[in-house]
Amino acid sequence: MSALERPRHRPRAWLSNSLGPRPAVQLAVLVTVVVLVAVLGSNIAATMARIGLTPGFGFLERAANFEIGESAIPFRAGDSYARAIAVGVLNTAKVAVVSCILATVLGVALALMRLAGHPVLSGLVRWSIEVVRNTPLLLQLFFWIGLAHALPPPRRAVVWFDCVFLTNRGVYLPSVVIAEGSWMVITAIAAILLGWLALMWRSRARGPLAPLPLGLVAMLVLAVVIYTSGFRISLHSPAVQGFNIQGGTSLTPEFAALLVGLTVKFAAIFAEIVRAGILSVRREQWDAARALGLSELQIIGLVVLPQALRVITPLATSCYLDIIKDSSLAVAIGYPDLMNITNTTANTTGQALEALLIVVALYLALNLSVSAVMNVYNARVAMRGGRPA
Repeated sequence: MSALERPRHRPRAWLSNSLGPRPAVQLAVLVTVVVLVAVLGSNIAATMARIGLTPGFGFLERAANFEIGESAIPFRAGDSYARAIAVGVLNTAKVAVVSCILATVLGVALALMRLAGHPVLSGLVRWSIEVVRNTPLLLQLFFWIGLAHALPPPRRAVVWFDCVFLTNRGVYLPSVVIAEGSWMVITAIAAILLGWLALMWRSRARGPLAPLPLGLVAMLVLAVVIYTSGFRISLHSPAVQGFNIQGGTSLTPEFAALLVGLTVKFAAIFAEIVRAGILSVRREQWDAARALGLSELQIIGLVVLPQALRVITPLATSCYLDIIKDSSLAVAIGYPDLMNITNTTANTTGQALEALLIVVALYLALNLSVSAVMNVYNARVAMRGGRPA
């Protein structure tokens, strides 16, 4: 038999056959796991029956006997435990979404400052990032909540720009006041903008429509809608009245401390992710952009960052997921997030196992949702060679 007629060696198949477990071993492992789970479940059910607890999730319909200090939806003692857990999910989602946005913006700014040619600015940002990254988040949360409670009372509040008040009762910010009946106008404006963006995306994909005429038509329609509808929107700033601050919107000390702690911690991590993505772009790309006469900001925004997204996006996804998971440390500073409320539910009902399963399922749902969205975006970025869709 000649060398060309000899069967080719298949190392992967050999490794698969030699290292992979046989079907009998797999079946034995599966049976063992099923038996262990059944024995564990039987013991848990027997223990719960002995102390007078009924396994199941029927407790979610019972009335909760506790108050929640901060909630995105109305809640009072006497509402169901299911509604209380829904409040915890919304509180967690609120702080996680805002932290992700702020950490992204601040992280990009820190990365650009560290890559700047100024040695003092670059060194200051570098050491700040190193200190934040190598300090436990729980310790940082204790620092921020202590700082929040150390602020002066409302009558001696720290005032920024005559509209932001920092007090030991919380942070007071200006709020947007929309006149009654203007929500329909806002809905119409959002629909017009979404339609315009959809047509622009289609024109980029297929090319039959030009974005400029579409933009002019959308602006004209928006102007007509706003002029004829009596749309009114105003900014309501807080002000000191008596012993408290009235007007605007307020953030509780716990929410503010958690938001600042998550933002600062993960902005430092995100800054290193962005810096690594920028440094992954070859130097020839910078030189070619300078040869075309682009400024440094144009080079960063139009040439470097679009290519760096292929490196940044997967790591940014992991960073966002860590923000959601680490928000559970809010239980240490008293913010009523999902973990805090489910702990209270488990203590008042005795259904600790069910509460644990609910927490696992809800955090899994939140993380998988974010991961799915980021994976779609990452696929589009990779398909377009780094250019965002």
